[in-house]
Amino acid sequence: MHKAAFWNRIAEKYASSPISDEAAYKRKLELTQARMTPETQALEFGCGTGSTALIHADHVKSYRATDFSDAMIEIARTKEPMPENLTFDVAAFDEMALDDESLDMVLGLSILHLVPDPRATIAEAFRVLRLGGHFVTSTALLGRMWPLKLIAPLGQAIGRLPHLSFFGAEDLRAMMRDAGFEIEEDWQPDAGRTLFLIAQKPV
Repeated sequence: MHKAAFWNRIAEKYASSPISDEAAYKRKLELTQARMTPETQALEFGCGTGSTALIHADHVKSYRATDFSDAMIEIARTKEPMPENLTFDVAAFDEMALDDESLDMVLGLSILHLVPDPRATIAEAFRVLRLGGHFVTSTALLGRMWPLKLIAPLGQAIGRLPHLSFFGAEDLRAMMRDAGFEIEEDWQPDAGRTLFLIAQKPV
């Protein structure tokens, strides 16, 4: 099964789903925008239907939002108003030909637990960021969800679940540090179920 099949199938439902915690979402936006400037060149991968990209685009010079689900991107491109500096592309971050130190900010929101190799994805974000650049993540922590880990292979085989990576908060922090990042923001707003991090590539 094509890796985007699950996400293509649920795109419409995903687009209509409400934000579960508006206050936490707004706080994440504020913390992220505090690192943005009018010269920032940003890339978001796993952008889904683009709601966060639309909010952030006005705060930067350029914002490229990507997702490997063409159905998600198709919905994102219909949203209005569409800032002139915002582009939506069908692409997988780990397969993009990005230059070294070519970006000021990389955002991977609700995505690191869905990629095959989170460590490699984090290393790629480090590679493409300029010195002083930021990697912004919000990640579901599945490490303690052992029942889900047991049923995940079957769910994936029948197309009812996407790929899932199981790790905890300390694992993610360690992966960030091992890649070379310094963690500036570290917040778990929902009793430890997710971890919001802003990590900087040291100058």
